[in-house]
Amino acid sequence: MSTDTPVKNDVEFGSYKYGFHDSMDNYAFKSRKGLDAQIVRQISELKNEPAWMTEFRLESLAIFESRPMPNWGGDMTDLNFQDIFYYMKAANEQETSWEDVPEEIRRTYDRLGIPEAEKKYLSGVKAQYDSEVVYGSLQEDLSKQGVIFTDTDSALRDHPELFREYFGTVIPPGDNKFAALNSAVWSGGSFIYVPKGVKIEFPLQAYFRINSQNMGQFERTLIIVDEGAAIHYVEGCTAPTYSSNSLHSAVVEIIVKRGARCRYTTIQNWSSNVYNLVTKRAMAYGDSLMEWIDGNLGSKLTMKYPAIWLMEPGARGETLSIAFAGEGQHQDAGAKMVHCAPNTSSRIISKSISKSGGRSSYRGLVKVHKDAVNCRSNVVCDALILDPASRSDTYPYIEVEEENVAIEHEA
Repeated sequence: MSTDTPVKNDVEFGSYKYGFHDSMDNYAFKSRKGLDAQIVRQISELKNEPAWMTEFRLESLAIFESRPMPNWGGDMTDLNFQDIFYYMKAANEQETSWEDVPEEIRRTYDRLGIPEAEKKYLSGVKAQYDSEVVYGSLQEDLSKQGVIFTDTDSALRDHPELFREYFGTVIPPGDNKFAALNSAVWSGGSFIYVPKGVKIEFPLQAYFRINSQNMGQFERTLIIVDEGAAIHYVEGCTAPTYSSNSLHSAVVEIIVKRGARCRYTTIQNWSSNVYNLVTKRAMAYGDSLMEWIDGNLGSKLTMKYPAIWLMEPGARGETLSIAFAGEGQHQDAGAKMVHCAPNTSSRIISKSISKSGGRSSYRGLVKVHKDAVNCRSNVVCDALILDPASRSDTYPYIEVEEENVAIEHEA
């Protein structure tokens, strides 16, 4: 008689635990619904931004309005850009002590376990609530080593030269429609600079929370890892459950300089009314390593394909993409690897589960430019479909302009 434990033929993630929301009665500021030049100017004025940023936002809005909606990926027919709040500010100031954060917001983060995680496991934390970061901390020893970990709005004000040198250089507004939207109305996000040779032993974390109904969250994250430095950055996301749609459209830009290492981990668990339309890209230079670990468990629709451009010889890129699609969900996830230089290597591993009518898709690109010889790339896609109503698709794109390369795809 077999003593093997029976294999359960179903996967249960339980009910969504983060669907609660707080009152919006005491918000410091709440914009009207809809998007136009007036809203964009208002956001910039409220933040007291320099003229060049206001102009950048307005130019980005023009690009957004001129671009058609994507005709591939998921169904976005229910997404109404004029039914979204583009800027909400729950608190007047960002705090460095949990005790100073407004009580109602603090209770939310206590329920999510953020303060306890900070005490035990993390080198620093940022907490964003709707449009603005409400709390931030960094271990003192890292600050003394020259590490900058702040919100992106503060970086524009406090580190203007460093900010302007890199902002928008990895993902310009013209990259795609949603990058343009983010560039027009961005607010919050993390700005990190790790100096040469500094290796951060414990992760830095940011936590993004949408609280309001019909809310749009558009954080902008910029990470610069200087030569020989190392960092692990972790982000998590949740939102209340509403009957109407919300939108999350972030942009993440990362520069990994020679000999540096960056790992970026995302656990996305948005509620089932959130459109999650994100652009993430890193540029990796000589002998560096960039790693994306991308987990997608929530949202109504996710379209996200973290990219790595391998810019110089010896650069390496790795992506692990994990997706779960349940009832009413479409996870259109994947990765992009672009080999711009010889002797570079990349690996993509994609794992997905679909159940209860959910749909998961792998959408990936491997591109090798001319003269990028001796490149290696390996792609592995595995999908588990748990019932006849569910679906999984694979859309691999491979573009090779050089003969002396090794490209592998397993599915």
